[in-house]
Amino acid sequence: MDFDTPINRFGTHSVKWDSMEGLYGIPASDGLAMWVADMDFRPPACVQQMLEKVLAHGIYGYYGEDGAYLDAIRWWMENRHGWTIERDQIFTTHGLVNGTSLCLQAFSQPGDRIVLTTPVYHAFARVIKASGREVAEMPLATLDGRYEMDFADWDSRMTGRETMFILCSPHNPGGRVWTQTELRGVADFCKRHNLILVSDEIHHDLVMPGHKHIPMAIATPDIADRLVMMTATTKTFNIAGAHTGNVIIADPALRARFANVMMALGISGNSFGMFMATAAYSPEGAVWVDALCGYLDGNRKLFDAGLNAIPGLRSMPLQATYLAWVDFAGTGMAAPEFTDRVQKGAHIAPNHGSAFGLGGESFLRFNLATPRANIERAVERMQKAFADLQ
Repeated sequence: MDFDTPINRFGTHSVKWDSMEGLYGIPASDGLAMWVADMDFRPPACVQQMLEKVLAHGIYGYYGEDGAYLDAIRWWMENRHGWTIERDQIFTTHGLVNGTSLCLQAFSQPGDRIVLTTPVYHAFARVIKASGREVAEMPLATLDGRYEMDFADWDSRMTGRETMFILCSPHNPGGRVWTQTELRGVADFCKRHNLILVSDEIHHDLVMPGHKHIPMAIATPDIADRLVMMTATTKTFNIAGAHTGNVIIADPALRARFANVMMALGISGNSFGMFMATAAYSPEGAVWVDALCGYLDGNRKLFDAGLNAIPGLRSMPLQATYLAWVDFAGTGMAAPEFTDRVQKGAHIAPNHGSAFGLGGESFLRFNLATPRANIERAVERMQKAFADLQ
């Protein structure tokens, strides 16, 4: 697997690269796009070969006879995560932001409060608000430089109008792999407050060596009657443009409610995404993911060592995802100043921490899924941009 060869993504309608200059004012000639969460790597050859087969056939009709696709998902979850699921539990959505929105329509009402553990993936709040619901922010605590769940604090913030808890597992942007005890705590919190639990596990394959993701369905089998699982090939295999995700529901009553919303909105799968997912969830895909995680771990170590050497900066230890969450609070600078140093000084486009909700104000998020030479450039530029602190 080659993750080092640079691939020029300019002029390919890439949000990450082609929108950088317009949104950030960073010149395309030397800017580093480290914001949108997709990778600068080609997917495994098996995915490319599947698409070539489809293109060679040359007819792009509706996708049917989906047994092989469903069984590929089942094989992956069993072999990679020890999680047994059945065909009829799997729904295919247009990505997991779409899946989140469908869950809101199926399991909540306008005006309901939806629990988020902030800072957290910014699209959650966006679709909650657009759906006429209210965001209930439950701030994560910080202990020894990493995020922890503070259930006592969260209990005190509940109003009785909350109906759903959206969990990000592993956590984006903090990179936490939640423990069995923490997942049990989430389940108990949801039972205590009568909440539907939607567990977005899109990063579950992108786990650093020495850590292991536990699917919520395995960690807390006793809450199947209130649990909705969300997974996807798109983040794992860098095929996000396929907009294909899976909502997996074991409970028949919840499944019926979700199916009704899918039917009402006329949603069916994207054939290209389903072909790619079938190819990706395979032994060849598994070998590629293992190599990818090893490479990302190397990028993480290089980036963290370089940024943590700058006084006042701290990159949160990354257990999963390829998204570094860097705290600038120790510099004493306000967000506009440290952001300008990164964007105007270092010519790096990161995500702004304030977009992730309470607790993100002093942070920037950096995408490390890029050839290592880009990580080296980023570290060198950051050290130069903050040279006066050293």
